[in-house]
Amino acid sequence: MPLQKKRNQVHWLTGQFCDAGRESMYRQSIQENVRLEFSRALSVATLVFGMFAISDYYLLGLTSEFYLLLSMRAVVVSLCLLIALIVRYGLGHSYRPWLHALPLWILATGIILIIPLRPDSLPTQITAVVVATMAFYLLIPNLLTVVVFASLYLNIGFLVAAVLFTEIALITALRIVLLLIMGIVVGFFALLRLEILQRKQYALLHEERDYNHQLHAEIAHRKSLEAQLRVVAERDALTSLNNRGHFMKLAEELLQRSQSEKMPFSLFMIDVDHFKRINDTWGHSHGDWVLIKIAEACAASLRPSDVIGRFGGEEFVVALPNTNPNDAQIIAERLKKKVAELPLKEEMSELSPSVTIGVAATNSGEVDLDSLITRADQMLYAGKRGGRNQVVVCRDAIKEGEGGDAYNHTQ
Repeated sequence: MPLQKKRNQVHWLTGQFCDAGRESMYRQSIQENVRLEFSRALSVATLVFGMFAISDYYLLGLTSEFYLLLSMRAVVVSLCLLIALIVRYGLGHSYRPWLHALPLWILATGIILIIPLRPDSLPTQITAVVVATMAFYLLIPNLLTVVVFASLYLNIGFLVAAVLFTEIALITALRIVLLLIMGIVVGFFALLRLEILQRKQYALLHEERDYNHQLHAEIAHRKSLEAQLRVVAERDALTSLNNRGHFMKLAEELLQRSQSEKMPFSLFMIDVDHFKRINDTWGHSHGDWVLIKIAEACAASLRPSDVIGRFGGEEFVVALPNTNPNDAQIIAERLKKKVAELPLKEEMSELSPSVTIGVAATNSGEVDLDSLITRADQMLYAGKRGGRNQVVVCRDAIKEGEGGDAYNHTQ
């Protein structure tokens, strides 16, 4: 924050950012608007200056003084309009202070030259100088430093021309000086205040944008953390399958939906055969690797609508919505075959991976998930007692209060 405040500091005398980079960014942000407003304001001021040729004609007639004034006004108008066109259409995206300052000096020179060409117009020209000074500060967009030098040139040059080409008393000259100083001071502080306010507004806008970016970044970070926490809370760290708690939640939802739609529902309990022997023979790291590969094979054998989770240790559990016992057996056989075909590490070539699967199903609208898991677990242990590496299916749909004892073994 201290660095940000330092970058946003505005110089009390120039009205510009103290940080050059910040000032450059600000100038670039307003570049297009400044070019448009500058060209419009310069065109208006130049045309007003040229229109006074009409009053010159009525006062001087077709005299040499009139033609000199007309030529001078024509040159000033032509040059300023040309610069206005260049600024508007010929600069690309660059900002050139000297080009923005040039028309002010041209206009100032034109106003000063009126005095030697029409000395009798001094009272009118005093008002014109004051108005031109205010226009420099407030009408034609420009840097404060540029305007200050142009306005000083206009007022000092006008005062010198008035002294040299008109017969004015000292007190009159003093009054003119005070009037011109008043115009410069008022214009200077008005533009200074405007410049400071514009830059403060720019700084506040960018601070708000920075805060918004930080807020969006913080929100994205929090969402990322929430997603990571959700994965930690829902996924098994080793196999990346659903953990037991999350599986129970998803399976319960699937079971309730199947019951409300009067559709069959099946459930697997899967156990890796002789897993303790794998750990004892090749170590726990190899045992973990086997679990991961079997988990991947199981997940690849299932349908998108099925849900699988790690139940604990070397046991997995699968929920299969809209699946009757026959279809469940086909899926289980495919899964068992996938596991048997797993390629193993070279040092484990003598191992033949296999799983035993217990299957339970229901058509009832009353049975709960725990009953299904218990029955599938019973089928699993029946398969393990029967020699492992097989699918054991409970052929009777489980109903609340019934055992569903009929089952068959497949190897």
